[in-house]
Amino acid sequence: MTVSKVKRVEAVQGTLDELGTPLRDVTFVVFDLETTGGSAAEHAITEIGAVKVRGGEVLGEFATLVDPGGPIPPFISVLTGITDAMVVAAPKMPEVLSSFLEFITGAALVAHNAPFDLSFIKAACAAGGYPPPANPVVDTADLARRVLTRDETPNCKLGTLARLFRSTTEPCHRALADAKATVDVLHGLIGRVGSYGVHTLEDLRTFVRAPSPEQQRKRHLAQSVPGAPGVYIFEDAKGEALYIGKSSNLRNRVRSYFTASETRPRVREMVGIAESVRTIVCATALEAEVRELRMIGAAKPRYNKRSRFPERVVWLKLTDEPFPRLSIVREIKDDQGTYLGPFPSSRMADDARSALHEALPLRQCTQRLSTRVRGVACTLAEIGRCGAPCEGRESEEGYSLHVESARHAMERDPEVVFSAIEARMRRLSAEQRYEEAAVDRDRLAAYIRTAARMQRLRSLTSIPQMVAASPAFDGGWDIHVVRHGRLAAAGVMPRGAHPVPYVDALVATAETVAPGPGPIPAASAEETECVLRWLDSPGVRLVRVEGTWSLPAYGAGRLKDRVERAYQGLPRHQAREGKPLR
Repeated sequence: MTVSKVKRVEAVQGTLDELGTPLRDVTFVVFDLETTGGSAAEHAITEIGAVKVRGGEVLGEFATLVDPGGPIPPFISVLTGITDAMVVAAPKMPEVLSSFLEFITGAALVAHNAPFDLSFIKAACAAGGYPPPANPVVDTADLARRVLTRDETPNCKLGTLARLFRSTTEPCHRALADAKATVDVLHGLIGRVGSYGVHTLEDLRTFVRAPSPEQQRKRHLAQSVPGAPGVYIFEDAKGEALYIGKSSNLRNRVRSYFTASETRPRVREMVGIAESVRTIVCATALEAEVRELRMIGAAKPRYNKRSRFPERVVWLKLTDEPFPRLSIVREIKDDQGTYLGPFPSSRMADDARSALHEALPLRQCTQRLSTRVRGVACTLAEIGRCGAPCEGRESEEGYSLHVESARHAMERDPEVVFSAIEARMRRLSAEQRYEEAAVDRDRLAAYIRTAARMQRLRSLTSIPQMVAASPAFDGGWDIHVVRHGRLAAAGVMPRGAHPVPYVDALVATAETVAPGPGPIPAASAEETECVLRWLDSPGVRLVRVEGTWSLPAYGAGRLKDRVERAYQGLPRHQAREGKPLR
């Protein structure tokens, strides 16, 4: 008789940490903020609304207006209905913050586009000396993108989702009402995720961070990507470029598109369309950056936002004709005209032109003039803003002095323009005409910034050939040949090798560059700026230089800091774009 021993196995109950917190037992605080703008660093909170719920039952509400400490922009008041009069007696954020932090203690935070709302809460905590909230966070916008299809909803805006889930509260850009609508959206989404096996808070947070089905299905596209610097191109079934990027390690970068770390909706959409990933291995990181710019400008992939249209820049031209004038053009011609640029928009070019006209009495009419044919002077001549060469009041020789001053100000020393605008700004400020002074400030900024940029670009584009090297990670050297501001060759010299043969070989095989007219004769401004940034990086050494690499001693760069100081204290987008205060 055979006797077998059977080992008794006892069931062991999992711990609460292993099981997770069932969603029905989780206390959620769904909150929303109204603010004076979109940046937590530059704007302030005007209203907080929050609803505490658990198991579908409302446990409490938190709602208060907040004094932002400054005026509410008119368009924000129109959007939210919150005016300066409504918040004048409201508590300031330091008084509200402690109560809000107490209200959310022990709860999971929920918001629609949570990073926006949390950025303001974290900024308030930092200003008040509180640690940032460590609560788990659920973003209903991200959750909706994971659960809902385009057939169900055209977008994941709060108003759209509130209608989809038949919310009893309509979002209206007021904090408490929007928080109540978000509660209904959260409950609707939780009802959907159950079919995906999501039953706990931990499941819910993992579900949102997990790669989308399209990302998981397309992971094989990254299998054969090399681990080298270069450019990668996501292509559709027709072989058309969807997105072009660059990286110092192609394998790691391309793989990241198929992981949970890639959460950008447009990129996830692009991954779903992509059928292949093509790579171009480059010798150096600079070559990859430059090649990316060139390929984006040529292919114009629809999922790239930047650098798609380098040809759309404009220039300010001092024309080549009798009695020259300032004209905004899109093309640089091989003539005797003087060019200032490039400008990203005609508006900025017009601002720079207005700054020059304020300092120099150049004619502003558009018709062609002749020394033999006379015309009728305009109003500018009557107020002393133009010498009226059309009527013969000013000779061609006398007018040429203004032209030379303008050419000197555009290409070398802008002091005459800076002084004229600065004096006008001081006068307007003394008369309390601050809005007009701000307009002049923006015009001067457009002129000085562009002149400084052009002089920096021209310092490199005027050099027929430059060879420079930077230390590589493995002890070798990255070597680049630059001709007229264009990257003509890139190579790597191994550690311990003699540099002369490598440099000679790289120069001999470099691209032949035939310069065209204008300040950037062989490459886009972005490409030349990439090369300049690399030249400014630590450890770069000049190997050979044909010509002189220099900037004007009295160039626009020396005045740029003074212009930037005029924008201190303004929101960053106004300082960057030169927008006047409204």
